[in-house]
Amino acid sequence: MGAALGHAGARRQQENPADVGTPVERATFHTLHTASLAAPPLRAGLTPDTARKAARRLRPLLGTVALALADEESVLAWDGAGDHHRAAAAAHLAHAARTRTFPLTCPDAGCPVRWGVMVPLTVDGRAAGALAAFAGQESAVVVRAAEEVARWVSVQLELVDLDRARSSVIEAEIRALRAQISPHFVYNSLASIASFVRTDPERARELLLEFADFTRYSFRRGGDFTTLAEELRSIEQYLELARARFGRRLEVTLRIAPEVLPVTLPFLCLQPLVENALKHGLEESVDRGRITITAEDEGTEARVVIEDDGVGMDPQRLRDLLRGRGDPSAGIGLSNVDMRLRQVYGDGHGLVIETGVGAGTKITVRLPKFHPGSAR
Repeated sequence: MGAALGHAGARRQQENPADVGTPVERATFHTLHTASLAAPPLRAGLTPDTARKAARRLRPLLGTVALALADEESVLAWDGAGDHHRAAAAAHLAHAARTRTFPLTCPDAGCPVRWGVMVPLTVDGRAAGALAAFAGQESAVVVRAAEEVARWVSVQLELVDLDRARSSVIEAEIRALRAQISPHFVYNSLASIASFVRTDPERARELLLEFADFTRYSFRRGGDFTTLAEELRSIEQYLELARARFGRRLEVTLRIAPEVLPVTLPFLCLQPLVENALKHGLEESVDRGRITITAEDEGTEARVVIEDDGVGMDPQRLRDLLRGRGDPSAGIGLSNVDMRLRQVYGDGHGLVIETGVGAGTKITVRLPKFHPGSAR
């Protein structure tokens, strides 16, 4: 029987951890658990719905008869007794720049709300709203507790701003990457596909599938990194669409070592370089153009070289482009790619570009095979 009771006790502890430990430990657990339940709604921002969910969790922390959350203009949620005091509480929002206590009168003799404290919620030094706690009488303990809870709520709201800022940066980077895909290429690809619809429907179908796969990859939302195999597959689709436009004027050679295909690299990092080679290797020349892409294993690194025999570029003009000066269309995506490679791998892994007027362009990228920041 003793063993059975022991097992039953252990089972109750697993089912209800709050029953474990000293009264202080149980109170600490209860506080942390309640706060953890209130955090998710607040991390979505301060709205009537999130305020209602959070207020229901926060009131037990204070042990007050009522608690309200407000933005800068109105009371968003009221939890507990005395909801008819909402308008009176809202009148104190104009003075919520600091902690403020105030009495509340009520004709209802049974109403437990007779006093309140309002504490500002601040985000990055500015007022974002207020937390108000209500009791039957003035209490310095409630004032102190309300200030601590309001400080915790303010931190959650600041994390909302940080999350939004981070999301904005990520979206801006994605937009910048996708902007490297020339709209002219998209239009020209669709025009080339249309030209085959009547003369060679099967060829038009193949090109349309290539175009769909290429755009799906380029506009995906699957992370900051990809593999060399996936990036090269996208480049092959890009060049296949270019061949449909230029025909025999475009020669492409790929030399890829199979062992480097799993290497990770920043998403959409090589395609802008190939587009640059196409633009300066063929579009600005009346002759045939050749693009060569090589990926080799060099021990701890993979070495990728993209080379064209086009019109090339003045070295000073290239330096200006990499520094963000000059006409960006003259070097599609070069500064963007160079900056991202340096951010991920360090300054020693920026683009190495060899070019000259009339001498073509050779771009070398070195990718570390093992780098903690490039895990997918």
